[in-house]
Amino acid sequence: MARTLNVDEFLDLLRSLLQISALTEAGVLVGCLLLAWAIVRLLRGAAVPPASIWFGKRIVDGVMFPVLALALAFGAKLALAGVVKAAVFKLALPMLLSLVVIRLSVRVLSATFPTTPWVRVVERSISWLAWLAVVLWVTGVLPLLLDAMDDVHWKVGAAHLTLRDMLEGTLSAGVVMVLALWASAAIEKRLLHGTGNTLSMRKMVANIVRALLLFIGLLVALSAVGIDLTTLSVLGGAIGVGLGFGLQKIAANYISGFVVLAERSLRIGDIVKVDGFEGRISDIRTRYTVIRALSGRESIVPNEMLITQRVENVSLADTRLSVNSAVQVAYGTDVRALQLKLQAAIARVPRVLADPGPAVQLAEFAADGINLNLLFWVDDPENGQGNVRSEVNLAVLDLLTAEGIEIPFPQRVMHERVAAADKNNSRTAESQRTQRDAE
Repeated sequence: MARTLNVDEFLDLLRSLLQISALTEAGVLVGCLLLAWAIVRLLRGAAVPPASIWFGKRIVDGVMFPVLALALAFGAKLALAGVVKAAVFKLALPMLLSLVVIRLSVRVLSATFPTTPWVRVVERSISWLAWLAVVLWVTGVLPLLLDAMDDVHWKVGAAHLTLRDMLEGTLSAGVVMVLALWASAAIEKRLLHGTGNTLSMRKMVANIVRALLLFIGLLVALSAVGIDLTTLSVLGGAIGVGLGFGLQKIAANYISGFVVLAERSLRIGDIVKVDGFEGRISDIRTRYTVIRALSGRESIVPNEMLITQRVENVSLADTRLSVNSAVQVAYGTDVRALQLKLQAAIARVPRVLADPGPAVQLAEFAADGINLNLLFWVDDPENGQGNVRSEVNLAVLDLLTAEGIEIPFPQRVMHERVAAADKNNSRTAESQRTQRDAE
């Protein structure tokens, strides 16, 4: 039976808001809000992570505050049921429930997708829809819309669905997916807390847990919408065919990501060189790996490339890295004595390791001087190689300048060739000068 808009109930609510009893309700509601704020402030303490879903940054923008306020307000309404006629609480409870939905969805989406631009659009859409639902509920329009949606129905296979079923199922699916994202984000944060050699393994477990929770949430969401899960067998076969043709690269990247994390051949923090790009692994995702160079550039490398191509890992077994430089000194330099002085000068550079210590080797006798190779080790390659090589070169330059040892310039010997005719003319001129001198 269709409902009609009851204007008398709405007017009765407005008259109740003008009664003296409404002031009592408002005072109790304010007390509930203050009590909720105090409880959240006590639970929160002094130090709270900036991305806290429960508490937020300013106490009232987390999930905990509206949940406590809603619980306290509902309890106060029950306590005052036989004393005053509910008017303020009739408006406050839907508003607090809407605030819980908004805070929950916004906080979870912001924590799960912190850099995604479309999250802000989704957040605003959820806020507008939640407040619109409150207005429709208070004015009594929402029940009429739901009854009208029941009249729009269709048959899907053996099931009969209405527009109201689709709306309620979609909302239920959204709540389930938000809760799944929240649980996966909390588990991932707990697993990835801290650093160490097991960070890559914990990252793999976090990815598996997130995929599993989202899969379960998707199944529950489909059930809530009204889709029979037994029909997904056909869909699974279609997906399998799609993976065999169009999605094989994506599937290969996902599988390669789990293989990389399981084998631990590449770990977060390793210095690697892939396809000519060298940098530090900052994150390993299920589909790709992020490599950050010392210049700040980031490379998105598909995980399949890490499996099928040659990858240079500088810090797989040992973080120590050998760095070399070169210098040329003039012939006549006492190279044996200079070697000891150069090794001592290089060892004084802060980042150069004492074990294994620096070495100076005579490389070759070049055309302009004697070439010396400077070898030294560092254990923090993630801080760069060019800067420590520059410091070593400056230390070598200062030593050579103090010792008065020359770094030779390129030298070339030029021979002038004189033609035969020029030689005969020179001899004739010389004979004539000799005859004149004799006369």
